[in-house]
Amino acid sequence: MKKVLIISYYWPPSGGAGVQRWLKFVKYLPQNNWQPHIYTALNGEMPVIDDSLQKDIPPEAIIIKQPIWEPYSIYKKFTGKKKSEKINASFLNEGKKTGLLQKISVWIRGNFFIPDARKFWIKPSTKFLQTYIQKNKIEYIISSGPPHSMHLIALNLKLLNPNLKWIADFRDPWTNIDFYSKLMLTRHSNKKHHKLEKTVLKNANCIISIGQQMNNEFVEMYKNIGGKNFEKFKIITNGYDESDLPNFEVEKDTKFSIAHVGTLVKDRNPTILWKVLNKLINENKHFEKQLQIKLVGKVDIFVNEEIAKYNLTKYVKKIDYLPHNEVIIEQKKSKILLLLVNNTANAKGILTGKLFEYLMADVPIIAIGPEDGDLANILNETNAGKISGFNNEIQLEKNILNTFNNTIELNQTKMITKYSRESLTKDLVQILNEL
Repeated sequence: MKKVLIISYYWPPSGGAGVQRWLKFVKYLPQNNWQPHIYTALNGEMPVIDDSLQKDIPPEAIIIKQPIWEPYSIYKKFTGKKKSEKINASFLNEGKKTGLLQKISVWIRGNFFIPDARKFWIKPSTKFLQTYIQKNKIEYIISSGPPHSMHLIALNLKLLNPNLKWIADFRDPWTNIDFYSKLMLTRHSNKKHHKLEKTVLKNANCIISIGQQMNNEFVEMYKNIGGKNFEKFKIITNGYDESDLPNFEVEKDTKFSIAHVGTLVKDRNPTILWKVLNKLINENKHFEKQLQIKLVGKVDIFVNEEIAKYNLTKYVKKIDYLPHNEVIIEQKKSKILLLLVNNTANAKGILTGKLFEYLMADVPIIAIGPEDGDLANILNETNAGKISGFNNEIQLEKNILNTFNNTIELNQTKMITKYSRESLTKDLVQILNEL
């Protein structure tokens, strides 16, 4: 088999969305004559642990773990967190609102740890991997970001070994990510982020994005620095793995359950949904008796306050983080799967990995986000659900009621096969073979 080195901070037993993409590629690479060598952190700061993911690691994979130093212990002391307390991603606050110490720590993180808190791993990783790739005769490397420090490790290796073929895979944008403005960057820090991002775009042999909008943004940046090799920009979306489905019949919820799976942060809070549901329970007693709002995962305190404001707390069923195999079952049990896009400048390009597992669940999807974005295009293509804009209350109410009354006909089974992890890995292999 040909060898490929994959640099990924997130790896089992870490759970969450950041692990799924490359774990599933690794699972199917050996079937396509590629042996994955995965370089990951031995002691990284992981928000959640999910041992159920270990089953997807194929026997052919070689896992290389090296220690990492991160400034999170200092951050925890500074903000008064316990040593054992997990650090949430995406500015999530579960127990209290953001205080002054947290704001100061965000400013420090944004301006002193560029591109991110894993920057101290770049030099030792470069040194270790330089020896490793020479010893193992590895000619292909892939970096997965965020954290974008992984791209800088790969960049160093590429500069040391010009003949290396390097794929930079972006699960999320860099300077166009939705929370970038919250980092409180100085002009100098902002300039440094952009410079590093452009250096990666310039030097990688291939740039993979998870959606059309992100791809377009990277192409535009590359064009602005005089780049000419536009063929190196590719799109491979996230996907679903059919083998994750349970081998038994899942019994549906008795209530009309509207389920959101994943972290629910302030920027993703659907005020419009709470307003519409409040209206429906006041106008429709049958709907009121049947309604259940199922929140699976971590929920920001601001979201809980909004739910209470619209008198919906008693309809909420809160389920804390579940292992991935149990999440799949919870999704299939639900009557509606709720998909929310952050109401931010890059909303048209947001395409969460959750969408594709929702497709696999074969449950109607109700989405709130841009009606002309990447998400809307896939929902329309697969006929898997309905979307309404951030302020389109009438359409959202119609989508919910039509689903409640079983008047929405969805038939997406034949349309989603190209989003299977097995199929997407073949797309990746084609890129590797072309390189």
